[in-house]
Amino acid sequence: MTIHIQNLRRVPFPMILAALLWTWTASGKDTVPTVRWTEGNPGCTFTRGDDGKYRWAMWTDDVGVSLAVDSQELQKTRRRHERIFGVLLNVHYRGSGTLKVNPQKTTLEFVNHFHTVRNSLHPDYFSKEIQKKADDLADETEYQIQKHPEKKDEKENYLRDYENEVSGLTRFLSTHSLREATLNPGDPEVGGWIFFETKSKWIGDWKKQETFLLRFRFKNRVFEFPFTLPPSEGDLILRRRELH
Repeated sequence: MTIHIQNLRRVPFPMILAALLWTWTASGKDTVPTVRWTEGNPGCTFTRGDDGKYRWAMWTDDVGVSLAVDSQELQKTRRRHERIFGVLLNVHYRGSGTLKVNPQKTTLEFVNHFHTVRNSLHPDYFSKEIQKKADDLADETEYQIQKHPEKKDEKENYLRDYENEVSGLTRFLSTHSLREATLNPGDPEVGGWIFFETKSKWIGDWKKQETFLLRFRFKNRVFEFPFTLPPSEGDLILRRRELH
């Protein structure tokens, strides 16, 4: 079941949740209500930032979630050795109790690619995985150079590029990833990056416009953000120039 934002104006949000939590599926399990971003609905906003990011935000009575995506994320994904897709999420709680945030329950659906769904990457596990790949590549590079000394420069350059990317990415994951948190009136906000793997036989080359569906889960509801990159054909963000 999906709750549209305009329906929240007349009925208190806790009453909506209480009613929906009694909804049953055919299998006998209770369903979790879904709040979906819809253009033009109260509580839903879309902006183009001068930092080069598109932002979709959605507010209910007690919590707001904003999703930011780099306008060049499609191009950046294909240039990375590790072809990951990143989004920036911020959660702001304005209730009187507590709200648990668990980014590991976030999924991204690649709508144009057979509706493939990817779970979010755990930043610590992913860092260990790519570091092991870098170590294995270093061993393989040394072996290949011994067999083909004429390719020494080519192999070493590729290894250097990969190691530099891994080094930067692991630092970024350590300091900028969205982590589990419990929000309350004294500590109401948390934000950070979430990444998704794009390597799959079902996910091919990017189209001119790509459609996604991000699902961000709390214990008692799911926030859905359908979005398209770029939002309109030929859409362009003029980034502000950094002064040095």
